[in-house]
Amino acid sequence: MKLLHVAASYLPAVRYGGTIASVHGLCRSLAARGHDVHVFTTSVDGAADSPVPHDVPVDLDGVKVWYFQSPRFRRVYWAPSMRQRLRSHVGEFDLVHTHAMYLWPLWAAARSAHAAGVPYVVSPRGMLEKGLIEQKSALWKAGLIAFIERRTFERAAAIHVTSAREAEEAAAFGFHLRAVREIPNGADLEPETGTVADAISQIVNGPPYVLFLGRINWKKGLDRLLAAFARVDDARLVIAGNDDDHYRPALKDRARQLGLADRVTFTGPVHGASKAALLTGAQLLVLPSYSENFGNVVLEAMAAARPVVVTPEVGLAPVVTSTGAGLVADGGPERLSGAIATLLSDPGLRSDMGRRGEQAVAGQFTWPAVAAQMESLYESVIARGSACV
Repeated sequence: MKLLHVAASYLPAVRYGGTIASVHGLCRSLAARGHDVHVFTTSVDGAADSPVPHDVPVDLDGVKVWYFQSPRFRRVYWAPSMRQRLRSHVGEFDLVHTHAMYLWPLWAAARSAHAAGVPYVVSPRGMLEKGLIEQKSALWKAGLIAFIERRTFERAAAIHVTSAREAEEAAAFGFHLRAVREIPNGADLEPETGTVADAISQIVNGPPYVLFLGRINWKKGLDRLLAAFARVDDARLVIAGNDDDHYRPALKDRARQLGLADRVTFTGPVHGASKAALLTGAQLLVLPSYSENFGNVVLEAMAAARPVVVTPEVGLAPVVTSTGAGLVADGGPERLSGAIATLLSDPGLRSDMGRRGEQAVAGQFTWPAVAAQMESLYESVIARGSACV
């Protein structure tokens, strides 16, 4: 198959994870299965542009990545040269797959595919959450859903979700969807090698610690993690991740108020070997999110044979329960602290849960296995014909 994936950003720098890492994991695995995989994306990298060639394919792990500039309206990643290429070449592809929402490249790709009679698949990537939309950017996103996203979703040949939770969120909007298919994200079994930063080495070689790894954002539930940690005696908490929303000062203030200032360490962003070292050195990983469609870091911890504690709002919570890879606990301070304390007090239980998580990833969540499931979805969509026309 000749496949076109469209994302607003795609590996412009190693500091990005989440959706970008997941999309690349999928695309390179599809390419490894013999498909001709192209990605249309932009070079937007914060306020600047990533130093990449434009309007020509760049090979990344067998994936042909096309970068287009966004000269204006960068908030929505408007890229006129991408629009021109979509109009003239989208008909060459067997299927188009868009990733995320509320951004111009995804709208343009869906419209172009529809006009050319090419079926397309949409992956919301955790951005279709009714409760959060009503709390944050309600008018802006509600308007986009009413006038753009609804049509994009209802014309799609299929909607791809990564968890049952994400499927429920999509259903809450009342869209008339042709098909919804749950396929998880994957994880790499081999940890990255390289040089570990000195600051990270000091943490790993120091006293035992509990790890949070992810964006420093209110959605991740770090406020309730601090409240729970105040009830856990003689334990150290390491919070690692980028702080694009400038939320860390408020968390530091809260840690001081709770008497945790000397037990909580913020590392900033970590990547590569430093990230792998933090994961493998942790006693356990905690993801206390208020809303999380999947939870890639949970898979990464499981792959590293680390037990996890997650809240029920994390998409992978049912997997954690069914595989025995960790504990699912309500985000209230008493129950969350209890789950953390239970694992800290029982090395045997931590080891057993870590082993179960590692086995689950190896058996169900490798990128080749995920790509095979996605390939099956694509084949079924193409076999139905141009379902989006």
